[in-house]
Amino acid sequence: MKGTSLVYSSHDRSNWIHDHFIVQRALRGEDNKRILFLPMSETPQNNSELERQEFAWGNFRWFFSHYERFGLEYMPFYWRSGLRAEDVEWLWHYLYTSEVVILGGGHSMTGLQRYKDLGERFAGERGKFGRILHERKARGLLTVGFSAGADQLCEHVFRATYDHWSDTKGFGLVRDTLCTLHHEPARNGDLWGAAQQFRNCRIFGLPNDAGLNTDWGILPSGNLWQVYEFVVDTSWDDPRDSFHIKTRHGAKIEHFDPQGRHWSFGGGDHLVRIQSPDGRYDEAWMTSGGSLLNYWTRQPSRYSSISEILSTH
Repeated sequence: MKGTSLVYSSHDRSNWIHDHFIVQRALRGEDNKRILFLPMSETPQNNSELERQEFAWGNFRWFFSHYERFGLEYMPFYWRSGLRAEDVEWLWHYLYTSEVVILGGGHSMTGLQRYKDLGERFAGERGKFGRILHERKARGLLTVGFSAGADQLCEHVFRATYDHWSDTKGFGLVRDTLCTLHHEPARNGDLWGAAQQFRNCRIFGLPNDAGLNTDWGILPSGNLWQVYEFVVDTSWDDPRDSFHIKTRHGAKIEHFDPQGRHWSFGGGDHLVRIQSPDGRYDEAWMTSGGSLLNYWTRQPSRYSSISEILSTH
């Protein structure tokens, strides 16, 4: 599946996610082979706006450097309080054109505010950053959210489940979805609470190292389709990191539906959702161990594949 949004949680640069889904996608680029990394969610440290952003970039740069011989380009853009108009014009250009853009980790609300403020300050358009992300999606380019970045690419950052006063609206590239990052089973109650509160959204808990490869669009019938591919990565095998890599201990992607039923998705599972324009029809199916089940009944589906579901709706 060639997704347009990848959101994930990771302790380090696990190979399956970072090579297969991110680097190889950039290397297949038609116009360029560039990855733009945005660590703008990192907060100041030691009176420095750049210290944590540079550290975050270093955690990705070493991995990307192994692919220079294949033509991979990679660059960061740092947030600074003294940004000039020409700096931000550079950002808009590379944000629009880069084959892959990664929104990095840190504090979800810090980065969300900065991304929105850049549009407001320099273009008089608070939603400009998000608009460009959706234009990227329409052109089939990949936008990645790591940790805080994953939170921001969803419909709302997860903070919206308890903070009703702040601007918690995400960029909605992963439509009608909320997720927790670095998830552990002790937080399953948070997922259930979010599923009750945001009944139109799909709620997921992403452990290290796991993610959602997603895309959505409009079918010829006018119905809206959305597909999730569940990614579970067990490739990082440094014994020193064993505690942090929950997928190495069998962790899956946790999910609660609005009725409170719990489900765990493994790597390679899929979920597809079909909605009518007026919202009256809202149906979904999911794979489990190779079988295709109706999302609501959990019974085997009369459809044989996701392709058949999309073609018949």
